[in-house]
Amino acid sequence: MYKLTAAHRTLPFDTMVRVTNLNNGKSTTVRITDRGPFIAGRIIDLSLAAAREIELIGPGVAPVRLEVLGNVDVTVGFFTVQVGAFREAANAERLRDRLSISYSPIFIQQYDSADGTFYRVRVGKVSGEDAANEFAGQLRAREGFAATLVFRLDDTTPAGVH
Repeated sequence: MYKLTAAHRTLPFDTMVRVTNLNNGKSTTVRITDRGPFIAGRIIDLSLAAAREIELIGPGVAPVRLEVLGNVDVTVGFFTVQVGAFREAANAERLRDRLSISYSPIFIQQYDSADGTFYRVRVGKVSGEDAANEFAGQLRAREGFAATLVFRLDDTTPAGVH
């Protein structure tokens, strides 16, 4: 919270990123240390310290430009698609069971937040971010999901179905 860090759905952990607030031109450099944001249309969650540096504390949300610093290929690696997040584990399990007929792997990731516990249903282990975005589009078209979010699979992300 008090360090210059951020959460991003697909950038590798420890990637350094310059974030510029397009409303005022102020920028800061952050290290990716977490996954998120979990709201469609948002691309990065900044720590309190980073938000303060680019004057986002009041408005909370603003258009930004991201510049990856260093020699990092951000498109390689494995990705998964989040198709739902539920407060009740049973609802997540029902969706997982329904989708497991056609897709694999599927896993439920428990997330404890200030707003309570959520059970996130994630589908697939796809090589490359472009392929994962294409898979997300297929899931929306075939299964009728209104929203899907692509996330990088990290070493700490569950790899198996449970």
